[in-house]
Amino acid sequence: MTGTEIYIPTLETRRLRLRAPERRDFEPYAEFCASERARGVGGPYSRGEAFQRLAALVGHWHLRGFGRWMVTDKASGEAMGVVGVMYPDEWPEPEIAWSLFEAAEGRGIAQEAAEAARRYAYDVLGWETIVSCTAPDNVRSIALAQRMGAERDGSFAHPGFGELLIWRHPGREALQ
Repeated sequence: MTGTEIYIPTLETRRLRLRAPERRDFEPYAEFCASERARGVGGPYSRGEAFQRLAALVGHWHLRGFGRWMVTDKASGEAMGVVGVMYPDEWPEPEIAWSLFEAAEGRGIAQEAAEAARRYAYDVLGWETIVSCTAPDNVRSIALAQRMGAERDGSFAHPGFGELLIWRHPGREALQ
C-alpha cells in the first residue's frame, strides 16, 4: 500500500510545545472559534466550521510544507492557541500568525510561540523575510508585532477580512 505522509515537526520553548493539532484539541479550539476572540480570524464560527478549520491547519502543512502549530503548555499539555507560518491563497506573502485562547492571554505565550515560529521560518525554511498581518483595530496583535521588532509595511485589501495591515519582521541577520 502507498500513501501520503504529512510531517509536522514539534518545537519546544522554555514553557511551550508547538505540535501538530490533535483530536483532543477540538473542544478548546471550537470554544475559541465560537467566541468573540475569533473575530480577528473571521469568526465566530460554528462547531462544524471549527472542525473544518482545525483540519485545515493540518492540510496547510501538506499543501505548503509549513503551517501553524497547536501551542500547548509543556507541563500540563493544555492547548493555549494556534501559532505558526501560513500562506493562504489571496495573501500577499507568507506570514507568522497567532491566535490565542482566552486562558493564555497576557502571559507572553503568543510572543514566545511566534518567536519560535519565526526562528523556524528563518533557520529551517531558509526564508529571508516574513510578515504578520493584523486588522487595523486589533491593538493586541499590533502591539505583539511591534514587540517582535516588526515595522509597518503597507496594507492589503483582503476580499473576506477587509483591510489588513502588514508588519514586516526583522530579517534573519538582524536577529542573530
